[in-house]
Amino acid sequence: MELQYSKEKVQEQCSSLEAASKLFGGNKPLAVCLLARINALKQADTIKDIIVQPSFHFHKLTNKNGKDLEGYFAIDVKSRKEPWRIILQPLNESKEVYDPCNIDEIAETVRIVEITEVSKHYE
Repeated sequence: MELQYSKEKVQEQCSSLEAASKLFGGNKPLAVCLLARINALKQADTIKDIIVQPSFHFHKLTNKNGKDLEGYFAIDVKSRKEPWRIILQPLNESKEVYDPCNIDEIAETVRIVEITEVSKHYE
């Protein structure tokens, strides 16, 4: 799968062990998990390959504090016990957002995702 990044900083966090470790306050094992997840995303043919893996806990985001999160999804960086999530958005072949984004209907065709952030989304 092709990965796009919303910001250069996000791309650096997802590709550099040093930047990822800094993001996680020096937690190198968590940084290694992030890079492994990014690698798994790159190796997947479509987003469905990620959705069917229970350990990723792929889930739809809901609106929070007035922020519209329609079309955004998250996967765990390490596990459900860790608060860190990779926030992503599926893109079509023209690298545009799906509207509407019915993941059940498009999962087998999504070959591009944009990583918008790596954060403690629920805090």
